Amino acid sequence: MLTLPNILTLSRIFALPLLAFFLWWPEWRLGYAIGFALYALIAITDFFDGYLARAQGTVSKLGIFLDPIADKIMVATVLLILTAQGYLRGPYVGDMHVIAGLVILIREIAVSGLREFLGGLQVSVPVSALAKWKTTFQLIALGALIAGGAVHGQPCQSPDAGCLTFAESWVHVIGLGSLWAAAVLTVITGWDYLRVGLKHMD
Repeated sequence: MLTLPNILTLSRIFALPLLAFFLWWPEWRLGYAIGFALYALIAITDFFDGYLARAQGTVSKLGIFLDPIADKIMVATVLLILTAQGYLRGPYVGDMHVIAGLVILIREIAVSGLREFLGGLQVSVPVSALAKWKTTFQLIALGALIAGGAVHGQPCQSPDAGCLTFAESWVHVIGLGSLWAAAVLTVITGWDYLRVGLKHMD
């Protein structure tokens, strides 16, 4: 059970409280810089645990169980912290960016339940190429929103609050744009998974 891939997966889970600590103070730029470095390290281990498990032939049931859970916990943790600290706000639409984060969270919960249901029927749901793009945009979005805190500081709270220009807040804008792209792909891929599940529901 304690193979290197599984240790990397567990390290991602145990690193999340530390990540939350560095993101807790919205105006602490150094904290967000350290948080971004930690987030990047977590994302790298996400790649290497699966790669090493396949390369070394050490794919385990524990790893198969923990890997998606670690991913979902990380996404939920970062989204909730960034929402609470005002980082899912922007000019013109204000808090509406929270909807994109909410869509992603709902999809993660729904797909987890669907996979559990289909697992009982011994039906596997392969990860599509579109779902991989969703994950990519999601990783970019969360990383950019954290990096924006380090580069620009806390984002604009309302259109009348003296918002920064695009040149002065481009990292944050990229994060929000990528978050919406991930949300759109989330809906599409979530529907694809749901259609497979409906075929096995009487």
